[in-house]
Amino acid sequence: MALRIGIFGRGRLGSLVEAAVRRDADLELVWALGRDEQPSGEVDVAVDVTHADAVGPHLAWARDTGTDLVIGTTGWSTDLLGTVTDTDDSGIGVLVAPNFSLSVALMRRLATVIGGYAVHAPEPVDLAVTDTHHRGKVDAPSGTAAMLRDALALASGRAADEVQTTSLRMGTVVGRHSVLYESASESLVITHEAHTREVFAAGALAAARWVHGRPGTHTVDDWAHDQLHHLFSGETPHP
Repeated sequence: MALRIGIFGRGRLGSLVEAAVRRDADLELVWALGRDEQPSGEVDVAVDVTHADAVGPHLAWARDTGTDLVIGTTGWSTDLLGTVTDTDDSGIGVLVAPNFSLSVALMRRLATVIGGYAVHAPEPVDLAVTDTHHRGKVDAPSGTAAMLRDALALASGRAADEVQTTSLRMGTVVGRHSVLYESASESLVITHEAHTREVFAAGALAAARWVHGRPGTHTVDDWAHDQLHHLFSGETPHP
């Protein structure tokens, strides 16, 4: 049976997610909603790619209807997740992903490695994150930049504000993020750049498939674990 999908948001990313659902035989699009439109029909998983103010109402709707939810919207407070619990088998699954690219999930893990490496460096190290997006993006730093910053901070034992974070909003850049390690002797820079938003649409649907039937709150790293853990454990991936 096809997984029934609902989409909150008909902007650039929402429209791409809608098109991707229509292309996949294992998915069924039940509704795709613009601002102030209400769901009409039961779905297995809803994908929220709207705006920060809408996340609270969408979470409340998901709890009331028992619907799993994938949140790709950024700029909202995760305090809203407080009533979602992973101890109730009848509860919903909520996956929060500021970025739906699996490569960015890999970058976050590498940021953790770099932060840990900085702890044992033989000389002082500066850690930083940069993010560049199109001129219309509202939140700065981006949710992805904040995720990378927090990974560096946690692994290096530093406060988040000790990891320099800068944002540029210019042109039509889809998204470019860099993690920087800088000492007097050497530099290490890892950069991810999205060339098209289709990569995020495909990732959103992969996340929707993963979260269905998994009660509780989940991060993008939880979702990516199944695909990436072998890179760090030495295991051979399944074909």
